[in-house]
Amino acid sequence: MDASTSHRSAGMPRLVSLALLLAGLCYPFAVYFGMEYLSPRLIAVLLGALWLLRLLGGPRSAMLRGSAVVALGFCALIGLADDQTLLRWYPVLINLALLAVFASSLASGLPIVERLARLSEPDLPPRAVRYTRKVTWVWVGFFIVNGGIATVLTLWAPLAWWTLYTGLIAYLLMGTLFAVEWLVRQRVRRLA
Repeated sequence: MDASTSHRSAGMPRLVSLALLLAGLCYPFAVYFGMEYLSPRLIAVLLGALWLLRLLGGPRSAMLRGSAVVALGFCALIGLADDQTLLRWYPVLINLALLAVFASSLASGLPIVERLARLSEPDLPPRAVRYTRKVTWVWVGFFIVNGGIATVLTLWAPLAWWTLYTGLIAYLLMGTLFAVEWLVRQRVRRLA
């Protein structure tokens, strides 16, 4: 394998991850506007293809591989049932997957927020390690609440409300949490 082939194959997982991110961001609106023109089966095939590429691209951890397998199973279920109501469960599934990743990282001893922090600062002081554990717990709480709201909207709300929350409000809440955490982190650093 030459250098250009190696570089292209290394970039493919990033491209697939970006495509999955964009698909996730656009998904509620695709469901809302596409239900009239697209079959659930077609949406499932397109989403499933991205998850299959993600799985074949080699997610590093067993948890990420497991999440990809569950997402593929969900896409297969939608494809087989060809049922529009199942499409609304995807944001709930994503929240459950993120909850599992964050919560399992707390149990494994190296919280995901600490892993991310160590990318830029490998030698974290003990105070920062405790802080990253607390932030990971905050994200666990966020995914519980966000997934709960998405579940309630999936079960009982009109499609427009579900679309508004899962396609906009949830991302605004997530962005707000990121921003608040960043401000708190800056303050903690100054006080250290």
